Amino acid sequence: MINRTITALLATFFAISASFAAASPVRIKDLVEFDGVRGNDLVGYGLVVGLNGSGDGLRNAPFTEEIMQNMLERLGVNVTGEQFRPKNVAAVFVTATLPPFARSGSQIDVTVSAIGDAKSLLGGTLVMTPLTAADGQIYAVAQGTIIAGGVTAEGDGATVTQGVPTAGSVPSGARVEREVAFDFSSLRSMRLALRTQDFTTANRIEQAINAAFGAPIARMLDGGTVQVNIAATGSRSPAHVLSRLENISVEPQRRAKVVVDQRSGTIVMGEDVRISRVAVSQGNLTIRIEERPIVVQPNPFAPGDTVIVPDTNAEIIEEPGTGLAEITGGTSLSEVVAGLNALGVSPYDMIDILKSIKAAGALHAEFIIR
Repeated sequence: MINRTITALLATFFAISASFAAASPVRIKDLVEFDGVRGNDLVGYGLVVGLNGSGDGLRNAPFTEEIMQNMLERLGVNVTGEQFRPKNVAAVFVTATLPPFARSGSQIDVTVSAIGDAKSLLGGTLVMTPLTAADGQIYAVAQGTIIAGGVTAEGDGATVTQGVPTAGSVPSGARVEREVAFDFSSLRSMRLALRTQDFTTANRIEQAINAAFGAPIARMLDGGTVQVNIAATGSRSPAHVLSRLENISVEPQRRAKVVVDQRSGTIVMGEDVRISRVAVSQGNLTIRIEERPIVVQPNPFAPGDTVIVPDTNAEIIEEPGTGLAEITGGTSLSEVVAGLNALGVSPYDMIDILKSIKAAGALHAEFIIR
C-alpha cells in the first residue's frame, strides 16, 4: 500500500515538474513588478453590529464599549454615564489594499477580523469605518454586510466549528475617497523588478524587449532589475509602452529547488534537481509505553485501604526498514524520481531521506523546509 502511495505521489511530482519544463514562454507581466505600479495597504478600526448574541463580552473587551459610545455621541445620542451590555456588537480590524490607479468613487474589497472575544461575525454589518494608510491619511471608507468565513453551532454538551467564524469579508465594501498622488504619464524610465531574482532571466528579458522594439531601450542592472528607457521608444505615453512590453514572452530560468512542507508531508521538486550516486538505508524505531494501573482492595471486613498499583509495559520495536539501497546519479528529473521511488517509503520518511542526502552533499538543489 505504501509503495503504491509513493509511486502515485512521486509520479504526480514528476508530472507537475515536467509540465513546467514543457510549458510555453511566460509573459513579462507574469515575471516582474513594474516600479511605481503597486498597491497600498489600508487599515481601520470599526464596529460590527447585528450579531445574533455572538458579539464581544463588554467586560472582557472594554474598547468595544468605548467605540460604541463614541459612535453614538457622534450621531447625537447622549450616553454619558450609561452602561451598555449588548451581545450583538463586536470590535474589528478592517484591512484592504488600495490598488494602483484607483480613482475616487471606485470600490474595493475589505477583510474584517474580530479583535475581542466575539464568537462569530456571521450575519453582522460593518458600520462606517475610515481606512487609513501608513501616512495617516484616510483613503477609503468601509461599510456593508459581512460574509463570514465559517460557522459555529453549540449546545450544552458539544460545540462544532467549521472554518473561521471570527473573520470575514465585505466584497466591494469600501469606497475610495482619496487618490494616491502619482503622475504616471511623466515617467521617462521605469525599472522592472523580477519576482524571482535570476541573472539569466533578467538577461533574456532585456534581449526580448530590445528585439521587440528594435532599439536598445532595455538594460539589465542586476539579477533582479531591468531598466527600460521609455523616452527612447517614441511612444505617446508610458502606458502605451507597458501595454506592448508586458505581453512579450520570455522563457524564464529557475534555480533547482526542493520544497518540503513538514505539516502535510508534501514534497515538490523542480525540473533541474539532480542527485549524485548515493546509498541510503532507512529504518523505523518505535518506543511504546503502556500504563495499565491495577486497583487492589483489601478482603471483605479486613482492615486496609484501596490502593492503585501502577503496571507499566514498555517495549522498543525496530522495523526492518529498507536496507541499504543505491540511488544512481540522475541526469533528469524522471531518473531522480525513479531512484527515490525505489526506496518505497512514506512521504515523511522521504523528507528525512532528502535532508540526509542534502547533508551528504549529494542533493544538488536548494532545499527549502516550510
